[in-house]
Amino acid sequence: MENSSIKKKRKKALTRRAFIKGMGGGAIGATLAAGLPGQDGLTSGGQDVEPAVFEVKPITLTVNGKTVRLEVEPRETLLHVLRERLRLTGTKRTCDRGECGACTVLLDGKPVYSCMTLAARADRRQVRTIEGLAAGGKLHPLQQAFIDKDAYQCGFCTPGFLMAGAALLEENPSPSGDQIKAALSGNICRCGNYQKIHEAVAAASERMRSGLK
Repeated sequence: MENSSIKKKRKKALTRRAFIKGMGGGAIGATLAAGLPGQDGLTSGGQDVEPAVFEVKPITLTVNGKTVRLEVEPRETLLHVLRERLRLTGTKRTCDRGECGACTVLLDGKPVYSCMTLAARADRRQVRTIEGLAAGGKLHPLQQAFIDKDAYQCGFCTPGFLMAGAALLEENPSPSGDQIKAALSGNICRCGNYQKIHEAVAAASERMRSGLK
């Protein structure tokens, strides 16, 4: 027979609902209650209600200039949609937890980790991947600079660096060395080829400012 202390411990065990309610005044509670897509508040008229979580959600993406419509599950990341649904495999899945930057894409012109971005959050937004960097059958100046400067080794991290670098040059056509390093600091090159990568971004900047393509 269980003693009374074990029974008390079981009664005090936190449930998921109790945890969310207990954290309601803190940062975690605020984030959870802020509203996932299709989610209502946790309370209504002072009474607890079950949150409305969608099963599938129709979304519209503009990917590399093309409109794409599909239905996504709440758990699907933008990375999964790009690679597995749209077959744009240039965006790499490496760490899959927002640490390495190999999955970097541009969302409304800003670099994001696609492995940490829910596909539903990209609804009606502009997505640009490595496949959309070149134009008219010609490499982007940054891509050409990576070749000229030998700024890759295994190449697995390269798409992420290119997208982060492209975002930098679109926002700041004349970045300093420190600004280049800062902009690429969220990307990891396990081969350690950082110097040549930074040189490639600087070379692309100079080429683009001189009007060369």
